[in-house]
Amino acid sequence: MKMNEDLKTVAHVDLQRYLGTWFEIARKPMRFEDATARDITATYERDGDAVRVVNSCIDADGKVDVAVGQARPVDASNAKLEVTFLPQGLRWIPFAKGDYWILRVDDEYRTALVGEPGRKYLWLLHRTPRMDFAAKHEWLEFARMRGYDLGDVIYPSQSGQVHREAEAAD
Repeated sequence: MKMNEDLKTVAHVDLQRYLGTWFEIARKPMRFEDATARDITATYERDGDAVRVVNSCIDADGKVDVAVGQARPVDASNAKLEVTFLPQGLRWIPFAKGDYWILRVDDEYRTALVGEPGRKYLWLLHRTPRMDFAAKHEWLEFARMRGYDLGDVIYPSQSGQVHREAEAAD
């Protein structure tokens, strides 16, 4: 697949089933995520017609780092969402939103592959902190076949801990 070809998402996402906590199994590097962070989770909760996003991790200094944002579906498929982590009063700013496209989710909603149309960002998420090696490889191969370069993928350490914003040191 060529990079300029359209990236396909799943046909439909049942947001109710997608809600809850996901453990980050693998990801491509991002400038605002510590490459050495561990115990990375994403928790999704219903927030009216939007989804509240709580991302948490333990950074290199052992501190719990939490970011709270909001996601909104951009169409009826619920497979393409726009996410912002700006403070509540600034979330209307359009250029501060990122694409969160659900490329694949299994029938049980236990594993999900999320990316964006530029193929710069990618997350492999799972409902438990560990994923079978063969399954992990198969899910990442799915991404590679859709144009993702996997040479820089990060596999964060997962102990199974889940942190919430109440635990953040703010």
